[in-house]
Amino acid sequence: MCNRQELWGHGYVLERHLLDAGCGDALLGVGSPARLALEFCRQAPSAREAVLSALADVRQAVPGAELIEVSPDLVGLTDVADLLGMSRQNMRKLLLAHPQTFPAPVHEGSASIWHLADILSWMQARGSQKVSSELAELAAAALQINVAKEQERLVQHPG
Repeated sequence: MCNRQELWGHGYVLERHLLDAGCGDALLGVGSPARLALEFCRQAPSAREAVLSALADVRQAVPGAELIEVSPDLVGLTDVADLLGMSRQNMRKLLLAHPQTFPAPVHEGSASIWHLADILSWMQARGSQKVSSELAELAAAALQINVAKEQERLVQHPG
């Protein structure tokens, strides 16, 4: 299972710490300034266990690391289309053809975003063969972990 995490750190030294902590399956990339992105390809009995295992290994390597997001979760129609091997235009047609049942976006505007798990569940319920069970499971795990992270943040910083 693959997921992406962004965290604070410094490239070369961080790479050594990650490798020593069992993150040899992580691809390290430069994200925004002062952030790094990690993409894991990790085997586990479930996507959730793979993600949680990767998070635990990162926390061991870099105790002060801050999780920004587990992906794939927040996506635009183009992201969904790319993940499913469809065109953005076909995704837009689905949205426009089913306004009453298509999942509501998390943010609606010139660049609307959705939880990928919601769109994949909707497509599976409609009988789509484009959605792999692995992608659906990973998207659901990413959503659950991101929501839990935000709930924890709200508890720590109420109001």
